[in-house]
Amino acid sequence: MASIRKRGDLQWEARIRRKGYPVTCKTFNTKADAEKWVRDVEGEMDRGIFVSRVEAENTTLKEALERFVAEYVPRYKHPDVQRYTAGGLMRRKIASKFLATIRAKDIADYIREREAEGMSGNTIRLDLALLSRLYNVAKTAWGMESLVNPVQHVPRPKISTGRTRRLEGDEEERLLEACGENVRHVVQFAVETAMRRGEIASIEWKHVDLDNRAVYLPRTKNESERTVPLSPAAISILRELENGKTDGPVFGMSTQGITQAYAKACKRAGIEDLTFHDLRHEATSRLFENTDLDVMEIRSITGHKSMQMLARYSHLRTHRLADRLAGAKRGAA
Repeated sequence: MASIRKRGDLQWEARIRRKGYPVTCKTFNTKADAEKWVRDVEGEMDRGIFVSRVEAENTTLKEALERFVAEYVPRYKHPDVQRYTAGGLMRRKIASKFLATIRAKDIADYIREREAEGMSGNTIRLDLALLSRLYNVAKTAWGMESLVNPVQHVPRPKISTGRTRRLEGDEEERLLEACGENVRHVVQFAVETAMRRGEIASIEWKHVDLDNRAVYLPRTKNESERTVPLSPAAISILRELENGKTDGPVFGMSTQGITQAYAKACKRAGIEDLTFHDLRHEATSRLFENTDLDVMEIRSITGHKSMQMLARYSHLRTHRLADRLAGAKRGAA
């Protein structure tokens, strides 16, 4: 049995009571919408395919994100990154909506909102990946079988062809002067090793072999292990930090801690549009410019999965290439 009643001046509540099913109700802005919903739900009950929407219709995106962070994010390789992404989503207007009411249009509006703020396509895609995973978990593990994943029906933003930003002029000196001691070591180490931010944050002293001048990374972004050879400058940084330590983290900073401290240092130094990941571009380019290592040797250091990816990360300065055409050797000042 279904009933529809008016609530106030602008809303209509539809309620369905049927033996063998939980009481199901929903509020609409128009009576026509309420009547259509009743027909749809009763039709599903008649065909034996009805799935209760109560939980999905009473759980906001913010509440779902909080549960996802508590139950699933700890399983991620870099949980602090996922927590940071989820925290940003919780502060958005869309987070106040109920899961069942979020449509593809809402996701498209969110994408446009982020693009207007200047966010890169890749950053937005990471947000969408988290949202999509949340919906899949809610549907399969939280008993919200009626949910439709709205992210699946929206085209993803295009990823740019790749940044070409490198340290210019006196930016390296200004940046290091603006860094606190901890983050200064991290920045210098990144430029010397081409390691990713998460890789640097994960290094523990048990993975450092100064005698053989190498650092072992048991797990990287590519889900593979890697041993990174160390330059004399990188070894000096580790020896300065060592002080008899044999266990625990080398740099004592989380992935997000590095990001935040680095951003503050750039701001103090008056340096714009230089991300921490740009230091990996800088380091990779310097390996091509300043050493006689071949492409395969450089790839083994940087950990790129393909030559195509390695090429995206090397941005050689034109005047250095002109010097090579004039007969200069690689690495010549």
